[in-house]
Amino acid sequence: MSKINRRDFMKGSAALTTLASFGLLGMDFKDKEGPIRVALIGTGWYGKSDLFRLIQVADVEVVGLCDPDRNMLEAAGKLVSERQKSGKVPPLYEYHQELLDKEKPEFVLIGSPDHWHALQAIDSLKAGAHVYLQKPISVDVIEGEAILAAARKYDRKVQIGTQRKSTPHLIDAKKEIIDTGKLGKISHVEICCYFHMRANGNPPVEPVPDFFNYDLWTGPAPLRPYDGLPHIRWWRTFIEYGNGITGDMCVHMLDTVRWMLKLGWPTQITSTGGIFVQKEGKSNISDTQTALFEYPELNVVWQHRTWGNPVDSEYPWAFKIFGDKGVLAGSTLQADFTPYGDDNGEPVHYECFYEREKYPEDLTEDRIELNAAPATRLHMKDWLASIENDTLPIADVEQGHISTASCILANISMDLGGRVIKYDPKTRTVIGDPEATERLRRPYRDGYEHPEPDKV
Repeated sequence: MSKINRRDFMKGSAALTTLASFGLLGMDFKDKEGPIRVALIGTGWYGKSDLFRLIQVADVEVVGLCDPDRNMLEAAGKLVSERQKSGKVPPLYEYHQELLDKEKPEFVLIGSPDHWHALQAIDSLKAGAHVYLQKPISVDVIEGEAILAAARKYDRKVQIGTQRKSTPHLIDAKKEIIDTGKLGKISHVEICCYFHMRANGNPPVEPVPDFFNYDLWTGPAPLRPYDGLPHIRWWRTFIEYGNGITGDMCVHMLDTVRWMLKLGWPTQITSTGGIFVQKEGKSNISDTQTALFEYPELNVVWQHRTWGNPVDSEYPWAFKIFGDKGVLAGSTLQADFTPYGDDNGEPVHYECFYEREKYPEDLTEDRIELNAAPATRLHMKDWLASIENDTLPIADVEQGHISTASCILANISMDLGGRVIKYDPKTRTVIGDPEATERLRRPYRDGYEHPEPDKV
């Protein structure tokens, strides 16, 4: 069988078709009356990356940046001044509520660590802003319910940074393979991540530098002894601040599969795993984990290992959707349809769509994910279009909550020895399991109040 390669199409007509299908082709939101007033909370790597993608597709005036690391904040201010049209350094803030009170932004991007997402998102919604919130949306299930309740109560549009839904080659693969029924009956999905991304080590406790407000950075989370700047990967290696590799990476692939197959809440979730290999450092997130998300006549199986080789070197962080007529594999970089037998068509290969020529500034941006940049731009356009048209964005907060909460529930199952978890979003309980229900809400540090869905 020959393989149809979509490389040339993705560089030309198919890419244009994909963008046109969103109703966003050529729409850059720069013809509006005056710039939109935007603030960024969390000025680390991905927060800045999201903001720069928004600046590329809309007329933006950044009215505030917020971060408890003064050095990072000031560096971000300089970079923003070089990227936004006004050339101004935005006002800089250490605490997000002060930014919201003084600047009253219309749009807020949140790129802070996961343990701050709920409070900052809800405060932004209460302040009247539309929110672009990075995934996972929360560190516990009730936080996610509270964000969803706040978005609906204050009638604001919340786009979650699960931008696989806006990834051109995956959009095409969904339309041409999934939606046309080329896979036949789908009853099994595998999702995985085999990246060696679990930071580990034993750095010594040291004094907190004067440019970093560690107490504020910690916020509602437990206050760990300070052992160096937590930025980038270090904070993600502790369950105090996030949900491990499952919360960081599974959420993307589970969300993608749910979108492609039109799936809602799993009927039940089980998970096993732990620290089986990398025992030498301080990290307390699992280095090996398997989770099973069950749907009627369909299983979605997650696997991660932060050691060893990937099962498929072409798809180390990916999904594989199995039907009785073929399989669709997909990642941020490519997708492949492989039919079963000569009578079910030919293999199709989809390649990532890049925009290097249109946005040459991408090529010099520090740590940019060039493969993800077009998807994030399209994601931003969709968010703005949803606000203009009063429709839900493609990665609406409810869908982000389902994907995030499912990963959190998998961790709860693992912590409880692989117990079956059946979550009821109507009662916000784990059915028949008071102990698991208690774990839906993490305790907050003194001085911080956990948000409640009925009280936002």
